[in-house]
Amino acid sequence: MSRSDIADVAGLVDRARELYADDPEAMDILDAYDQRMREPLRLALAGIVKAGKSTLLNALIGEQIAPTDAGECTRTITWYRYGRTPKITVHLHEGEPVRMPVRRVDGRLSLDLGKRTADEVAWIDIEWPSEHLRQTVLIDTPGIASLSTQTSQRSTDFFLPQDAPSVADAIVYLLRHVHAEDLGFLEAFRDTAAGPSQTVNALAVLSRADEIGSARIDSLLSASRIADRYRRDGELQSLALDVIPVAGLLAEGARTLRESEFAALRQIADLDRDVRERLLISVDRFCRRSDEVGVSVPDRRRLLQRFGLFGVRLSAALIRAGATTSTDLAERLVQQSGLLEVQRFITAQFRARAAALKSRGVLTGLDALVRARRRDGDAELLAGIERQIAATHELRELFLLAGLRTSTGVLPASDIPEAERIVGGSGTDALTRLGLPDTADGPDMAARVEELLARWRTLGESPLATRATAEACRTVVRSIEGVASELAARGKLRPAPDVVLAGGPA
Repeated sequence: MSRSDIADVAGLVDRARELYADDPEAMDILDAYDQRMREPLRLALAGIVKAGKSTLLNALIGEQIAPTDAGECTRTITWYRYGRTPKITVHLHEGEPVRMPVRRVDGRLSLDLGKRTADEVAWIDIEWPSEHLRQTVLIDTPGIASLSTQTSQRSTDFFLPQDAPSVADAIVYLLRHVHAEDLGFLEAFRDTAAGPSQTVNALAVLSRADEIGSARIDSLLSASRIADRYRRDGELQSLALDVIPVAGLLAEGARTLRESEFAALRQIADLDRDVRERLLISVDRFCRRSDEVGVSVPDRRRLLQRFGLFGVRLSAALIRAGATTSTDLAERLVQQSGLLEVQRFITAQFRARAAALKSRGVLTGLDALVRARRRDGDAELLAGIERQIAATHELRELFLLAGLRTSTGVLPASDIPEAERIVGGSGTDALTRLGLPDTADGPDMAARVEELLARWRTLGESPLATRATAEACRTVVRSIEGVASELAARGKLRPAPDVVLAGGPA
């Protein structure tokens, strides 16, 4: 999405300000839209109770900030954003915001509402000096399908507001198995958040993946096979862009590994093989007193809390395989956890489209606001909103990506994988869209662009092409032209005479 497109959306917000200058409630809504356009990507974590949302959030930030116990704070909406100094603000349903003291207990941030209950809190805002929050605002939410109706309703109201778009630009949805509650929530979020663009902006995470294989060393391989099956599942495929298995507790433990923990893990790894194997048979055996194990029972229990039995087993194996320092072990554990795959996806699919995702939410909200509060002269504003939605190519890409996964007959089955790749289904960088390796040179790129343009123009102009097929092909062609424009601007290839250099995907 180009800067001119972003400026056009901002201009529509300014036009709405002129129209509703005498309406304080509408102005508050417009202020929120203005702030949304200036902020980094808003990424919310959702899922059923005990899916591991807070644990994964801590792993993404790289610090133990989000509470993972069953206290009042886990029943509230909590925003985590970048700030130069730590700051915690509680926003109440009634009354002024309240500053909370910043305290750590055993290395973890302590959030204590005092005498207040979660029912009194609208949301908690945490500013934290983490580099991982510079490009993404992370939002932790209470579990859906909770035994507490009020707790579940908080997440429902946040993600599925009745008269406005969701305030989240995209979501990471954690699931352990695909249940009806998961599919129902994702479908409702897509329909609410997408608005007229009908985009798919969710990533499904198969959480606590280490538990799928009973904490065996190969548990994540088993989880990967299950994720692949879910990835091909028709229902889930239409609601999430991908399914990635993650061992969240392992990722959090690795990102926050302490020297004392590494020393204890190394002691376990150095045990005689028979002693070590007996020790790691089960949780009960691991916590049993033994004169053969130099690590105390309380320390072993703490290792289980931090890494799980899978993490302890894997750490011992990696140390014996050559991880000689805490830094080395932490890096290897992160690689094994699935966290890097999640981070790569967020960067390639959500951050790369942040401007388009934000604009979609703002445009959808503006449209709803104007239609709910009709004024003389609003027809021009509504027309501008409609034109901007239609003109934003990245929204058309997301619309097509969703359509290819939910509809049949739009394109021949053999052409769908290539169409998905070109419109950014596997990543938004130019070489990925073209299906070329990183080693591709200028002539390779030019040849591929020419080949793809010819193929997709021919398919779209065929007398047998339906209207839906022709429209899909035009979107694919526009994406190819955008890639050519991007590569030409970077001096990677000389554009062909029939390639329109009108600015490509961001």
